[in-house]
Amino acid sequence: MIRLDGVQLKLASAAGEVNILRGIDLTVGRDETVGVVGPSGSGKSSMMMIVAGLERATAGRVTVAGVELGAMSEDALARFRRDRIGIVFQAFHLIPTMTALENVAVPLELAGRRDAFARAEAELGAVGLAERLGHYPAQLSGGEQQRVALARAFAVEPELLLADEPTGNLDGETGAQVIELLFGLRARRGTTLLLITHDPALAARCGRIVRLVDGRIRDGTAARG
Repeated sequence: MIRLDGVQLKLASAAGEVNILRGIDLTVGRDETVGVVGPSGSGKSSMMMIVAGLERATAGRVTVAGVELGAMSEDALARFRRDRIGIVFQAFHLIPTMTALENVAVPLELAGRRDAFARAEAELGAVGLAERLGHYPAQLSGGEQQRVALARAFAVEPELLLADEPTGNLDGETGAQVIELLFGLRARRGTTLLLITHDPALAARCGRIVRLVDGRIRDGTAARG
């Protein structure tokens, strides 16, 4: 599902060029779950952004679902993400002027799905929000907002789910509930998961753990049998 070959990312700053990723080699198989851990500033989120096609690698080759992203235009990348990748961020990224139902339906409408609202309603029901369809993000708790984000990510039936600190803005109990939903939905649908987290216990729920340090992969070990 994911193959990174010698991926580098260099960004300009006031102090000069900064090496974010220093030659990443990583392969993730279909239906695999991989937890990515490492200290702040190690390049975890940058690697996810490159896999999502939201950031261009400075060097190296990025292949996702058999498609080489480096050769694609920005419009083609946007369509690729829309159709094949689900993304869950720490900060939810819901549209504040849209209801929960509308937030989930938007990517489906953009994909040309005539059943966008029926599908969105079903997905919100799957995350326990059947009674909150008409509520706006400001009327929802943090946990409910992240459930909406999960419903939106899974609504397009993605082949790959990218989750960047999905419980970072939630308390322990609420975060645990969201993670149970995330892993349950992933297992039922056979979605490949790349999960970025600072929580070793959460990473250990994945089949494999990859550790980044200073823009390099230090190890990739099995987390579960």
